[in-house]
Amino acid sequence: MASLAINTHLSTTKSDHKTTVNHRRSLKSFVGLCQTSPETTNSLSLTTPLAKTRPGQNRTRRPVIVAAKSSPIVTGRNLRVAVIGGGPAGGSAAETLAKGGIETFLIERKLDNCKPCGGAIPLCMVGEFDLPLDIIDRKVTKMKMISPSNVAVDIGKTLKPHEYIGMVRREVLDAYLRERAAKAGATIINGLFLKMDIPESLNSPYKIHFTSYDNKTGGTGIKQTLEVDAIIGADGANSRVAKSIGAGDYEYAIAFQERIKIPDAKMTYYEDLAEMYVGSDVSPDFYGWVFPKCDHVAVGTGTVTNKGDIKKLQTATRLRAKDKILGGRIIRVEAHPIPEHPRPRRCAGRVALVGDAAGYVTKCSGEGIYFAAKSGRMCAEAIVEGSENGKRMVEESDLRKYLQLWDKTYWPTYKVLDVLQKVFYRSNPAREAFVEMCADEYVQKMTFDSYLYKRVVPGNPLDDLKLAFNTIGSLVRANALMREMDKLSV
Repeated sequence: MASLAINTHLSTTKSDHKTTVNHRRSLKSFVGLCQTSPETTNSLSLTTPLAKTRPGQNRTRRPVIVAAKSSPIVTGRNLRVAVIGGGPAGGSAAETLAKGGIETFLIERKLDNCKPCGGAIPLCMVGEFDLPLDIIDRKVTKMKMISPSNVAVDIGKTLKPHEYIGMVRREVLDAYLRERAAKAGATIINGLFLKMDIPESLNSPYKIHFTSYDNKTGGTGIKQTLEVDAIIGADGANSRVAKSIGAGDYEYAIAFQERIKIPDAKMTYYEDLAEMYVGSDVSPDFYGWVFPKCDHVAVGTGTVTNKGDIKKLQTATRLRAKDKILGGRIIRVEAHPIPEHPRPRRCAGRVALVGDAAGYVTKCSGEGIYFAAKSGRMCAEAIVEGSENGKRMVEESDLRKYLQLWDKTYWPTYKVLDVLQKVFYRSNPAREAFVEMCADEYVQKMTFDSYLYKRVVPGNPLDDLKLAFNTIGSLVRANALMREMDKLSV
């Protein structure tokens, strides 16, 4: 972890609003989900009215966004939106859309997906997304930062009694968010997104092509199509939606993780403790981790620059933690790409990207779960507001308001973490300085306040100045020590 204490305030970026055609004719109803294979007989109907929100049911907070005056009214139905991907971004988006009166379809291929992920979530996410405590495996209140020379620094002294970092399993969290979306009225489809047909006219539907695996225990599935008014791409780092709109490529890291079942006596050590290892042996540009789960630990690492050596780096991470996981048995091995920065293009027409598909993973810490769920919700809120709860067609300008709000709110955090990674992950001396810096209680307080509550925390000017001098001193000492070690190794 690194301090997020910054005072930067970024003005909202101007969006290039699309010129709209000034017509107010009503949209004709169109066929939604239909089969492309003449051999198949099953079909999914879009004619069922959307279930209304029950009295007393919580509604998602919405930003103030007004539908474009030129947007035509949707008649005979409500606005239809497809969410591609069923992780935290997709689940949160689908729930918000359904609660807002949008006819919503979520398409996810792997409903039992276990993405390789440390699984850490900030405290604010528990309340903000109304997560039940029984899906949180562990409440971490202590962390150890372990340097290349195995100097360990304890972190967590400044936490208040009620504060913690939640540890979840992605298969549990993702399934819960999808189930909640379904209860709100979203249709969940077990399917694989293949491609989309871009509309030829301003308000024509997008046609989604996908393979449906609903009610299938195996085989090739059934090819189907779905016509919708707008699309949210929440389908991860390898997003096919992003490719369909020419969103551009980005640099990515490979995360490799092993779930290890360790003896109960050793599991007690990790009851409320997580470990982070830094060093060129575990990763040239990231860190290794041991995070506790319900009855096992997740041991992993990641890298951008040395993807071909990811298994060697994972072996080194296990060796660094070997005494604490000795006697453990690997029960699952996982690997997955993680984006390193936002895509060049995150919105085109009535299609927007969220979560990993948009590139919303922070550098230095590698955090993505909260930002995925938050971006999914924010994008959906923009659609709900822009369509006046599903009554009008949305335009690109409506979706771009989500991007404006996102960039204004979170750009400073991403920028600072990018700088921290470049400064402290570039060499072992820098990593030693990083760990030494983390021993400072002021750093810990600023870091946890920023991480747990996702807000830019203003620092004390005097303490900030002392921290700057201490950081420079740590870097100088670490470099001098490394030079002496190099002399001894010759």
